[in-house]
Amino acid sequence: MQLVLRDIGELTTNQPGGDDRLGRISNAAVAIRDGRVAWVGADSDLPSEWHRVTSLDVGGRAVLPGFVDPHTHLVFAGDRADEFALRLTGVSYAEILAEGGGILRTMAATRAATQDQLVSAALARADRMLAAGTTTVEIKSGYGLDTSTERRLLEAAASVAANHPIDVVPTFLGAHALPPEFAGDRAGYLRLLVEETISACAPLARYCDVFCDPNAFSPQESRVVLEAGLRYGLRPRVHAEQLGPGGGATLAAELRAVSADHLDYASAEDAAALARAGTVAVILPGTHFTLGGPPPPVHLLLEAGVTLALGTDCNPGTSYLESMQMVVALAVLDLGLGLEQAVWSATRGGALALELPDKGWIRQGAVADLAILDAPSAVHLAYRPGTNLTWMVLKDGQRVVG
Repeated sequence: MQLVLRDIGELTTNQPGGDDRLGRISNAAVAIRDGRVAWVGADSDLPSEWHRVTSLDVGGRAVLPGFVDPHTHLVFAGDRADEFALRLTGVSYAEILAEGGGILRTMAATRAATQDQLVSAALARADRMLAAGTTTVEIKSGYGLDTSTERRLLEAAASVAANHPIDVVPTFLGAHALPPEFAGDRAGYLRLLVEETISACAPLARYCDVFCDPNAFSPQESRVVLEAGLRYGLRPRVHAEQLGPGGGATLAAELRAVSADHLDYASAEDAAALARAGTVAVILPGTHFTLGGPPPPVHLLLEAGVTLALGTDCNPGTSYLESMQMVVALAVLDLGLGLEQAVWSATRGGALALELPDKGWIRQGAVADLAILDAPSAVHLAYRPGTNLTWMVLKDGQRVVG
């Protein structure tokens, strides 16, 4: 299967060149063979062999790598719109958690849902993500908080992967909250995770995540879970410094976690430790936009040399956001991240946060996951927030949207 995209107004390759970290090429072309990029360059330099191949004239539109969303809770049942309304009156997220709402509210709805209901709802969300240009998505468990439901959530993620063009990276998040049946018995729940749940779920996951926070699990408890995950081949990820300083970033660095996510309360010392460890910082602008509080210190992290990725944190309580286009806009307009950095972090940064070396850029040999915008340049992602700018999406070189 061969295809050539021609008359590309602005091509974002993410191959750095000079002062342009996005490696942008004007009036470009991209040749695709068997689902991978075979040639990239100026349209005028397209080798003669590609002139005889089926071509798609994109009419001066912008082309960039498909978005890679490295942090979602895509499989769940129910919603928490009433809790959102409460927060608008001044009730804090921590207060809602303390009253049995938040994660535990979604846990109850998810446990009660059938597998078909969970998969159907997740597929619908994946449809909307793909329509906005996301071609790879991480999906966490974490709304079961018992062995059977945690496994069901990962099975639902596998069903999304099998029945949808979008690529899925599964993560086990059994240490998301303390379930009500273990209220007052934290040690008992940790034993369940370590002795039963992780081993049951590990064959269906690539990573083990934990919510390390004063309102969830301590660094010591989180370490127990992540080290158990490592014994079953699950690389660590950490929800860190989200609702307050909690030691999660330090733990992520010590365990050389693949990513530390949120980081709203990260310090300069946290940033330095993450940089030394090579841990990617996954920033979630939608969560800050919804909950308020201090913004993630993106510039402090960058100055320390930390690699940044952006994600939606799609979930029913704190960031019911499905569009990575909107994430880029929020990162620029709300967090003050530069446009180039935001676009890179939403594509190549996300791929690095999921250890996917052949995604998130457009170069020879890379997977041909491409988003074509109905706009002449990527700046329109921040210039026109809230508008779905997708004109077409290619997944493995095949048209799946548009």
